[in-house]
Amino acid sequence: MAITRDDVLKILSAVTVDAGGTTLPASGRLSQVVVDPTGRVMFSILIDPSEAERFEPIRRRAEGAILATPGVSGVFASLTSERGPNHPAQGQTPPQPPAPGRPPAPPPPRTGPALPGVRHIVAVASGKGGVGKSTTACNLALALSAQGLKVGLLDADIYGPSVPKLFGLSGKPKVIEERLLAPMEGYGIKVMSIGFLIEPETAMIWRGPMVQSAITQMLREVAWGDLDILVVDMPPGTGDAQLTMAQATPLSGAVIVSTPQDLALIDARRGVTMFRKVSVPILGVIENMATFVCPNCGHASHIFGHGGARDEAARLAVPFLGEVPLNMTIRESSDAGRPVVAVDPDGPHAKVYRDIAAKLWANLNGASAPRAAPRIVIE
Repeated sequence: MAITRDDVLKILSAVTVDAGGTTLPASGRLSQVVVDPTGRVMFSILIDPSEAERFEPIRRRAEGAILATPGVSGVFASLTSERGPNHPAQGQTPPQPPAPGRPPAPPPPRTGPALPGVRHIVAVASGKGGVGKSTTACNLALALSAQGLKVGLLDADIYGPSVPKLFGLSGKPKVIEERLLAPMEGYGIKVMSIGFLIEPETAMIWRGPMVQSAITQMLREVAWGDLDILVVDMPPGTGDAQLTMAQATPLSGAVIVSTPQDLALIDARRGVTMFRKVSVPILGVIENMATFVCPNCGHASHIFGHGGARDEAARLAVPFLGEVPLNMTIRESSDAGRPVVAVDPDGPHAKVYRDIAAKLWANLNGASAPRAAPRIVIE
């Protein structure tokens, strides 16, 4: 017999969250419950990051109760924090406005648990698709590795995973322990993507809770080992998936990729705004597809304009990391699964990415410590 959403809510009504006997559905912390046609149940429990340790046993009780129900094939249950940086947790006193004539209090220090063994997690993001974000993330990771750093790359673009193609990787990750996957490896980089777990032409018709759970699982249930930096190829845009990733991951900072044209820059501004709202430092802006040089006559053309991202970075008071040209070599090597930084490390295009990586690493080491993030466990 198929399980329904009402069945799940009834089961969760037996799970209490405090000494007063408040049930999980009545607590206001339970997200929308999703039950897919295969019997998988998905939900999240809203917490403040400081409550992660207290609510983990509650999450496990809720998870166990659902798993014990006939008709359930699996559970995606997570703890998540979706409040903005100034939103109080339940039971806390809201922040008071500063007294007249006094400056506002500084934000709380961004300290807290990070991914074990990973020194920095950096998001490579864009306000819109089609600006070359994944190609940039791939070559940026390789350029960081060329500096002697231990680097991983997480493809968090659930709807359009590109990293397997960019690295020329195929096959399934190995399960090395229960619920722990070994990342794939390409050109010395540890890589994980939803593209390794599904068929290439599968359409990911997933709602927010499923996307959130998949990203968290790839982040937390992969044996990344010791890394100097984990580069995260973020989904394009500033929607629910991007905001959840920004809030639920201990990011050291974010890099924004944009073309120089005005339409792309409008969306790049939104990306900067989103990360600032969740207190993630902007480590820099990259202008992609900046200049096209004709391989036949050598004439330089600014197909998408030129200098727009540099000017926007100055206007937003964030670092400008550099320009990447619109070049056939970069496109052809990416399509062939042979990234230009890996196959032509001494070439002019690899140098562009290496220079950007050097600036990023310098900015990263001058940034604040990773911000707090709740412990998230996915089944």
